[in-house]
Amino acid sequence: MKITELLSKQTIILDLHADSKQGVLDELADQLDDAGKLADKQAFKDGIMEREEQSTTGIGEGIAIPHAKSAAVKTPAIAFGRSKPGVDFVSLDGQPAHLFFMIAASEGANNDHLEALSRLSTFLMDENFRQKVLDATSEEEVLQAVNDKENEVDGPTEEESAGSDQRILAVTACPTGIAHTYMAAEKLSETANDMGISIKVETNGSGGVKNRLTDKDIEEADTIIVAADTKVEMSRFHGKPVIETGVGKAIHEAEDLLNRAVNENAPIYEHEASASEKSSEKEGRSGFYKHLMNGVSNMLPFVVGGGILIALSFLWGIKSADPNSSQYNELAAMLNTIGGGKAFFLMVPVLAGFIASSIADRPGFAPGMVGGLIAVTVSGAEGATGGSGFLGGLIAGFLAGYLTVLIKKIFSGLPDALEGLKPVLFYPLFSIAITGLIMMVINPPLTQIYTGISEFLESMGGTNQIIVGIILGAMMAFDMGGPVNKAAYTFGLAMLDAGNYAFIAAIMAGGMVPPLGMAISTTLFKNRYSKEEREAGKTAYPLGICFVTEGVIPFAAADPARVIPSTMVGAAVAGGLTMLFDIGLRAPHGGIFVIGLVDGGFGKALLYLASIIIGAAITAIMAGMLKKKVTA
Repeated sequence: MKITELLSKQTIILDLHADSKQGVLDELADQLDDAGKLADKQAFKDGIMEREEQSTTGIGEGIAIPHAKSAAVKTPAIAFGRSKPGVDFVSLDGQPAHLFFMIAASEGANNDHLEALSRLSTFLMDENFRQKVLDATSEEEVLQAVNDKENEVDGPTEEESAGSDQRILAVTACPTGIAHTYMAAEKLSETANDMGISIKVETNGSGGVKNRLTDKDIEEADTIIVAADTKVEMSRFHGKPVIETGVGKAIHEAEDLLNRAVNENAPIYEHEASASEKSSEKEGRSGFYKHLMNGVSNMLPFVVGGGILIALSFLWGIKSADPNSSQYNELAAMLNTIGGGKAFFLMVPVLAGFIASSIADRPGFAPGMVGGLIAVTVSGAEGATGGSGFLGGLIAGFLAGYLTVLIKKIFSGLPDALEGLKPVLFYPLFSIAITGLIMMVINPPLTQIYTGISEFLESMGGTNQIIVGIILGAMMAFDMGGPVNKAAYTFGLAMLDAGNYAFIAAIMAGGMVPPLGMAISTTLFKNRYSKEEREAGKTAYPLGICFVTEGVIPFAAADPARVIPSTMVGAAVAGGLTMLFDIGLRAPHGGIFVIGLVDGGFGKALLYLASIIIGAAITAIMAGMLKKKVTA
């Protein structure tokens, strides 16, 4: 697509009346609106101002490129305005701006539109082109200057220039990925070429990553320049000299940056997650592990924050959130609702959403969230709550992710004219619908396990209590808040209501052991866990003592084959010991805060603590022995 298809006589103002930055923005937006390019002028202006608040679009050399990507844009377009006296646009070089190109990109703009807009940004780095536009006496001459420049370069080329033996790499990115990203790339390439420096520039724009740096490029690089005002993939640069700066610096101070790069005046970049990432590769963990960890790392704040808020609510009493109890406290009830009713409720949908987005990028997020929500809300079994829980969320995440990848492949053959509709219509419509339908079908059978297990436990009420304690403890650790865990807990509540306090004691001990055991394991076996896992271990201590079993989920999700058996064995031992010691507990929740409610006084309370500690120690040692060493 040619730039002149976006820039027309109707969107050109040869002599701007405005003498202020706000006035220029208003005048150009009005011109776009008068040309019928905007659906909502005020919303578009808001988008322009939001971008200006992030950093000025006055890039220096007398140029300003205000821009926004917004649903308020009806048709992608460019408005051009010129002010020969100049306007103070708070430019990077502190000089007045004379040439203003306002870029309006629609939310669903296809790659052709985005590349044309980005190409204009690179043209403006050419002093001769700028002078032609500045000297133009009519709208036609402005358009002719653009046409001539397009014919000269014949479209965009890879941002790579050859030169000296030194190998410099660069990455450019800005929040909207329309203008500054490509201008910085052009300026770095052009300056490097003038200086005789070999450089390759990767651009992270709205149309995706272009000219991506390969592993070989990075390995052979002497220095890497990262000029970005938004997040870029940094882990790949671990151990390399990296200059980190804003994208505006690359446009305005390209020569200084390249001189620093040539002189290797750059710190060695240390990526704090690199050790775990490298160990993952050495242990042969595939993309499955990466997708899983993406879900777990984003879910972790909900687990930690929600769990601690629930624990804090117990400071006012175990029933402080119950309006019918004498212990009721309004603040405690709010904390319990925020932590348990809201944060914990979002835990599984967030896990599924981020697993799916890791697999299928942004289009996978929505179907993953919906699938995870169905996993915890659609039971299909009478008396069952919480759906299929954590395990259902894992299924939903991977299902949504790979299904979205398939849908993207199916729609890859659509005409280019429909490119913009893919991410906003086709992908979400079909991926959410199909993921939702499949989860609606498979989740009820998964949840029905709940009722079957409950009936099984009730039938064992008259058998050897030590065996029942072992089973209940193992069930609490099996799915960490899922249907099996909830079945055991519900059984314990039923027995508590009937006046049998031994079962809930075994259940609470079994629920405390998994997070406590893994916390201890990360302390004793530091070389078996990544830095991220060791940090999670610190938060698992308070979650464990507060009977928040979900605190072990980050470890179980990352390495289920080793963690779940370890936690089940430790929890089973703890449950069996509480039954062996004939310990009763009159509280349904609260962990360490309700230890005073153990029947039999101080001696029984010590035995209860001993049961939990022994179980946690077994889990810690078993997990530490089973897991492989993490090497940097």
